[in-house]
Amino acid sequence: MDIRQHHQDVAAYALGVLEPGDAFRFEDHLADCGLCVLELSGFASVAAAMAELSEPGVPLVQASPGLLDRLTRDVARTLRRSRHRRLRLAAAAAALIVVLPAAVWLVRAGLDADGSDGPGLRVTATDASTGVTASAVVEDRAWGTAVALRLSGVKGPGSCRLIAVGADGVERPVLSWRVPAKGHGTASGGAPLVIEGGTDLPSHLIGRWEVRDANGRTLVALGG
Repeated sequence: MDIRQHHQDVAAYALGVLEPGDAFRFEDHLADCGLCVLELSGFASVAAAMAELSEPGVPLVQASPGLLDRLTRDVARTLRRSRHRRLRLAAAAAALIVVLPAAVWLVRAGLDADGSDGPGLRVTATDASTGVTASAVVEDRAWGTAVALRLSGVKGPGSCRLIAVGADGVERPVLSWRVPAKGHGTASGGAPLVIEGGTDLPSHLIGRWEVRDANGRTLVALGG
């Protein structure tokens, strides 16, 4: 997805209609784009109105834990680079503090009222021993469960796999991939990984998700 597409995705992200993988990619772009932050602030009233129309009793899930902190840190760093951008991004950061709760916390858990595929549930976890952080959006589908995974803090080179562990302890492989030398989301310069897959196991029968390395060591677990 190129930068022009990211600019076009502001409205879709604010309204919570981006596909999970695209939403993760847009959040990464948002950290470096003051223009999109400003545009996102313009959707605050629309997003707030839609949040009020959501079904009572359906919990709202924060789009990405730590996103606000990450954005404000990046904005502060950018402010030092240019006087012109200093004024623009300072205003954007101020607006962002107010906008994010209404504009971005629109992902709802579970299925829609008519039983069709819902927007999905987002879960995030960090393993203190490995330093790996993972966020996943899980969606029920007619064929099973779809998952979009965002991963950072993984050192390379090597390989990893995502496993769905059923409530009964049975494991189902979901994804496998190569880790580049710079890793995923590391200080060495590797970008966070965004990858999507699925399993035939219904989400209510999944106890947890595990990311493991080539030796079978669990790098991070979500849920459970």
